[in-house]
Amino acid sequence: MSTTRRAITLHGHRMAYLEACPEVAPGNREDPEVLVLLHGVAGSSSTWEPVLGRLEQDGCRHRVIAPDLLGHGESAGPSGDFSMGAYANGLRDLLAALGHRRVTVVGHSLGGGVAMQFAYQFPEMCARLVLVSSGGLGRGVSPTLRLASLPGAGVVLPLLARSGLLGLGVSALRAAAALPLPPAEKVSLVEYARHAGSLTERAHADAFVDTIRGVIGPSGQRVSGTDRLYLTEGLPTMVLWGRRDPIIPVGHAYRAAALMPGSRLEIFDSSGHFPHCDEPVRFVEALTGFCDATAPGEMSAAVIGAKLVV
Repeated sequence: MSTTRRAITLHGHRMAYLEACPEVAPGNREDPEVLVLLHGVAGSSSTWEPVLGRLEQDGCRHRVIAPDLLGHGESAGPSGDFSMGAYANGLRDLLAALGHRRVTVVGHSLGGGVAMQFAYQFPEMCARLVLVSSGGLGRGVSPTLRLASLPGAGVVLPLLARSGLLGLGVSALRAAAALPLPPAEKVSLVEYARHAGSLTERAHADAFVDTIRGVIGPSGQRVSGTDRLYLTEGLPTMVLWGRRDPIIPVGHAYRAAALMPGSRLEIFDSSGHFPHCDEPVRFVEALTGFCDATAPGEMSAAVIGAKLVV
């Protein structure tokens, strides 16, 4: 295994990330074939471990960076801005510090919203865009996340953690994952347990609530990029979703693909909200096949500006 956990200090805050296949293009820190994998809310780079393992087995054809967003995983959890724009800025800063000028951005759930924001804010840095069970493509979202957006959630979560109830819930999810269930359901339960377990740390819980309130309300998702998806024309894009996703409806995938000119659509019929964990072999085949079949897009502020003028 050549996956290495690293960390860098940006603006005084620790930002952790996984780096896989660093031997690709030795000495060329501006390799355009860099894959960036972005996790979802309450998640971490660990969600990508099945994908990283498979990429390494396939021969490390791409350098891979999987960061822990601020407030998640092993990165710092400072109080402040947890908006999509702030996350995109943080990704830009990380890539700039590492010397990567253009990357293929793969975003899961919240990470999909961050990926879209990154492509919009820094088009010259985005070579391809891959959205995996992504937020920001419609209002639909699970009732659990809607509840987390309600007033008082920032008080309730720490109370649940201190009382041990949150830990009991995590244990219940892990116990359920040990039952004889379909593989995709077992994987989803393991991921839900890992995500919920992260909220026992106050910094993670605060970041979770602040992030959720920025993008979700009682009536569903409040932030949508669908009115700007036409701007991806000329940028290779792929939308990948689990048909059995209980968090964000699969209908968002079809709508998004229809609004993204020339995009590729991949639906995993047996997967839920974590298709990259449910079917990592198929996921990597789809991802590497997409990258191999497309040339990096040539995007810039000027290109986007020309599309804005009607």
